[in-house]
Amino acid sequence: MKFTQRLAYYLFGILIGCMFLVYFFGEKKTEFCYLPNCRVLKDLRSKPVVYSPEAENIFKEGWVTDDDVRNTLTYGKVDFSKSNIEEESGKLYIVKGKNEAKEPIIVEIINYSDKVRLKNIKKGE
Repeated sequence: MKFTQRLAYYLFGILIGCMFLVYFFGEKKTEFCYLPNCRVLKDLRSKPVVYSPEAENIFKEGWVTDDDVRNTLTYGKVDFSKSNIEEESGKLYIVKGKNEAKEPIIVEIINYSDKVRLKNIKKGE
């Protein structure tokens, strides 16, 4: 068998194998989430959110919305130098993100075992 025929069989096998992988893994909706930032944000998103009175007052001001907080918990960056601090029998996390107007915001969240409490939202630097 010539080299070109072997190469064609090899590439055909790789093509079929890739199609099987796309079919099986495409339906599982798997997600690569092994980095620390991703794991913390995924844990915060998986729990119900309770708003503090300070956060509710900030929502009434109108410069930030609930959707901005959700987007920050999806695409934001956790500031680990100021986070993972014990507070009120939970852990405080500082997440930096942006609102709809592309202004930086800082979200302070306390992570409990069964819920997440939105403590405060500040305008970022």
